[in-house]
Amino acid sequence: MNSSSPDHPLVLVSNRGPVTFGPGDEVHRGTGGLVTALIGLATHRDVTWVASAMTDEDVMVAERHEGRPFPVSTDDGHEYNVKLVASSPEAYDRFYNIIANPMLWFTQHYLWDLSNAPDIRRNETEAFEFGYNVVNEDLARAVLEEIDGVSNPVVMVHDYHLYTLPALVRRERPDVVLHHFVHIPWSQSDSWRVLPTMLREEVYHGILANDIIGFHTRSYRRNFLQCCADLFSYEVDFDRGIVRCEDHDVWVRAYPLPIDSGAVLSVSRRPRVREFEQELLRRRRDHLILRVDRADLSKNVLRGFSAFDVFLEQHPEFRERVTFIAQLMPSRTDVPEYAEYLERIEAVVAVVNHRHGSPDWMPIQLKLRDDLEEAVAAYKHYDVLIVNAMFDGMNLVAKEGPMVNERAGVSILSENTGAHEELGDCALSVNPFDIQELADSIHAALTMELSERRQRLEGLKAIVTARDPGDWVDEQMSDIRERERERSGWGARRT
Repeated sequence: MNSSSPDHPLVLVSNRGPVTFGPGDEVHRGTGGLVTALIGLATHRDVTWVASAMTDEDVMVAERHEGRPFPVSTDDGHEYNVKLVASSPEAYDRFYNIIANPMLWFTQHYLWDLSNAPDIRRNETEAFEFGYNVVNEDLARAVLEEIDGVSNPVVMVHDYHLYTLPALVRRERPDVVLHHFVHIPWSQSDSWRVLPTMLREEVYHGILANDIIGFHTRSYRRNFLQCCADLFSYEVDFDRGIVRCEDHDVWVRAYPLPIDSGAVLSVSRRPRVREFEQELLRRRRDHLILRVDRADLSKNVLRGFSAFDVFLEQHPEFRERVTFIAQLMPSRTDVPEYAEYLERIEAVVAVVNHRHGSPDWMPIQLKLRDDLEEAVAAYKHYDVLIVNAMFDGMNLVAKEGPMVNERAGVSILSENTGAHEELGDCALSVNPFDIQELADSIHAALTMELSERRQRLEGLKAIVTARDPGDWVDEQMSDIRERERERSGWGARRT
């Protein structure tokens, strides 16, 4: 495969890259599950990673390298070739803060309160044309530069930020093999009818320019196929996962994202993790409930705290015996809905602590920070791990926690998380909107026989370790190679 040889690396393209730069050229690893997944991909294949310049320092570094790829090293010991692309600040703001978040994110996570929002006006349609499309065009141009002169190149596009990019690349390079992985849920047909017809058509026209589209779960794959049938009347083969789109077939696949269990175990042995453990154990009560999340609306944090409130009310024998640690990373605080959500989280915590707490016991410990080592220390010692997202693409916390837990911890898992397809049989499944069910599940987990707790945890660990990021990459590369072999049959029709 020409494009995977040392002379022709794969081209990855995503909004967020593996690193961002700070003052004095400080290098910080990019945050989020997408970066974690792509770093796993990049460590298994020779790649050039095209991404947006996120900070002023990113822009300066991009200018210093005259828009060409350059190597960067991260604190995990890996090196990547990165090409940072600077868009105009106004276009990027429209792209990210009006269209990607919240418009597409809210649509794909069913977050709209449709009786009140969205109100789509000229501001939103112009943000799509002069923001979302502009940034997609900027990154598409950078991709085309990287594949110039490469025969049968392979480009792997990632996530909801870049839905219109594939069509732009396809128009200039009909010979390219385009693979697009969507890291968030794909919602059902009616949810997409909220978006203006023009915007919806451009999104689908763009993503259907790919050869392969990947999702975390069979459920999201099925939703996408149904959308293509319902919204555009395309011919769809649900069994084989194929959309017949104009003059070509698009393969739609499920590639569940695994974690690097060895890397998580390695973090768990770090000295700083031990320091956090010592402090946690010093303050520990009989039981520890844990959640680790971004403070995102889709994560359903408020209902989690409300369920804990109900649990303490209905089971007073657990008062002063259980602590709920919530480590939340503030998210998208420049989006008004998110800033308000964070305020509501703090308010609910204050109410629960006031209602049930005592002078020497605080039921909920809220930690508003992103600290992997602190989180892993808590992973090792939870009795109950709560992942009650309303909808989630995968949720790696649901896989990381059981991997290092040492206390036969029980996982309570929303049936609407991507991870539930794999882990549901070994977790306590909950409807994320049913507060009473979650309260009952907390009680069931805390009173469960030790033998059952151990059996469930061992089942989770077996599933989590069955595949690694290398398998995830290989599954996608296998399909890409198969599509390349088909080129002689369909490539001519596209030129």
